[in-house]
This record gives sequence, structure tokens and C-alpha cells, in this order.
Amino acid sequence: MRFWIGNGINKNKQMVEHLQRYGVISSMKVAEVMETIDRALFVPDGASAYVDSPMAIGYNATISAPHMHATCLQLLEQNLQPGMHALDVGSGTGYLTACFAIMVGPQGRAVGVEHIPELVASSIKNIEKSAAAPLLKEGSLSVHAGDGRQGWPECAPYDAIHVGAAAPEIPQALLDQLKPGGRMVIPVGNMFQDLKVVDKNMDGSISIRSETSVRYVPLTSRDAQLRGY
Repeated sequence: MRFWIGNGINKNKQMVEHLQRYGVISSMKVAEVMETIDRALFVPDGASAYVDSPMAIGYNATISAPHMHATCLQLLEQNLQPGMHALDVGSGTGYLTACFAIMVGPQGRAVGVEHIPELVASSIKNIEKSAAAPLLKEGSLSVHAGDGRQGWPECAPYDAIHVGAAAPEIPQALLDQLKPGGRMVIPVGNMFQDLKVVDKNMDGSISIRSETSVRYVPLTSRDAQLRGY
């Protein structure tokens, strides 16, 4: 699913305006954040940053299409209020982690976990060039090398968890690290995947609904990913 091909779209603001026009973005806050974090800083050199499609970023990983980022930000918006804690599993180039950091602000905490150390290093460089750089410097934004299926207990519990790869089932560690009242957005499935919205109710019970059909790379071990699954 693509909302436009992107010929002549070379500006981040225009990309956001297209997503608004097609009804993908209805939230002013999400539009503002996606305008603040320039996608071009987070895609490989020479790539058409603003085309509405996923892109390979090396190591058998991808950066999601802009419409998927917008969808996830909208689904998590109420859980990305200033001061809240957010976890981005499979943070890749750091784009969505940077968006989370802008939304939760300096009093909040945005954590990216990525199991490919080279991507962690390059994502930090990307963030340093972006509007989220001060948050990285001050420590409210961080990116770590690790197995995201285990979450990142140090900053738990989280109001918002985003998983950028498809799991055969929802990892228990992530459910455990979700705060009551918190929400996780995670693609679930093997060949056929659904973007699941997982809400932890105040009594600790879990509600799950399917938002849309998606195609993500698998949430797997580093070795399996580097072997090409």
C-alpha cells in the first residue's frame, strides 16, 4: 500500500502534508513531530527519503514506509504524552525513537533497542544530526544494543511500546514491561501479519485488537537475521 509515489516530493513537510491529505495523519501532534524529525537523516545516503515505501537499511533490516510510521505514532499518541516512557524495539535507523523522544520530551524517556550494533552506532549518528539531538545529549533518549524481545527492563514500565518487526507471538517480557494503562503496537504473524494494538488495562488484564494487515521483517535473533532468517 502506497499513498503516493513521491516524484518531485523532496521535502519532509510535503511528505507530511500528503499523509494528511490521504487521511493517514489526522493528529496535529503527529504531523508536527514528523515535520520536526527529517526522515532524510534516517535513510541510507542516496535513497529517496520521502517516497512512501519501506527501504532496506542493510543487515536484512528495513525502515518502515512513512505511512506506517504515521499509523504507529497515531495509535500511540495518547501514550506518548510529555513525561511518559516509550520503548522502540528494533529501532533500526533511530527514526521512530527520535519521534518518540520529541513527543515525551525531556522529562520523559525514549529507549531504542536494536540487536545489530552497527545500526545502533549509525542510528546515534543520525539522531545527533536531528532535532532530537539535545534529548540524546541530556539522556532522555538512548539507543542500546540488545535483544529487543527482552525489552529494556532498566526504564520499565513503559506507557508506549512499539515493535518494528513481526513476532510469531507477543513476547511475554514486553507484556510484563507495559505499564497498566499502557499500549503496545506490534506486528504479529509469520507469512501473514496483523498490526496488533495491545492495551494493558488498569487491572493488569490485556485487550488485543487487529488494526491492519502488514508485512514486516521477522523479529528474530541477530544471527538468524544476519543469515537472512
